[in-house]
Amino acid sequence: MSTPVLAEQTQVDPLGGEVVAADTPWRTIVWNDPVNLMSYVTYVFQKLFGYSRDHATKLMLDVHEKGKAIVTSGTKEKVEGDVAKLHAMGLWATMEQSS
Repeated sequence: MSTPVLAEQTQVDPLGGEVVAADTPWRTIVWNDPVNLMSYVTYVFQKLFGYSRDHATKLMLDVHEKGKAIVTSGTKEKVEGDVAKLHAMGLWATMEQSS
């Protein structure tokens, strides 16, 4: 007696783009706030992400002058961790999926 062979099944994405969207990187955004000093924001970027003073200063100036800056990108899990670290340091941060 032979064992029945199960037919191979493939799943079709009904939205047609979800698989591609899952591969799209996420971004960490730091927003300007009325509380933190510019020197502190620069320090946080250096401490958390290992950025040079020049790079951290450029990002801080983007936050200050443009209202926000993208400070990291990567997988959803990595960016979630980055946002949590920034919150722990008192900065306003969110995440979004790149388009």
